Amino acid sequence: MLIRGVRGATTVEANTVEAILEATKELLTTMLKANEIDAEYVASAFFTMTPDLNAEFPARAAREDLAWTHVAMLCGHEMNKPYALPMCLRVLLHVNTDKPARDIKHVYLRGARVLRPDIESQIS
Repeated sequence: MLIRGVRGATTVEANTVEAILEATKELLTTMLKANEIDAEYVASAFFTMTPDLNAEFPARAAREDLAWTHVAMLCGHEMNKPYALPMCLRVLLHVNTDKPARDIKHVYLRGARVLRPDIESQIS
């Protein structure tokens, strides 16, 4: 097996604990489903959020809602780039898989679809 990176992003409706946890859970479950990944094969997750989101750590949703208790996770803030997409949550998953890189489906939901319009059609 190889380790592959799987990218994902979404926007969050509000800077609240509930909204961050909901968006995180939706993004992660969609990424796993789109790539047919068993959570047991997730090696690590690196979450970032734009500076306007700070009410909760997205890793909490992975630990509590998805039971990722043995996955190494880290949270941080994105660069505060002028005119960047606000209220944005991003994740980079490292997963063990036999899939070639070309078969990995990166997932962009909600308002984050504008970040990668070239791959939007990958997710059904």
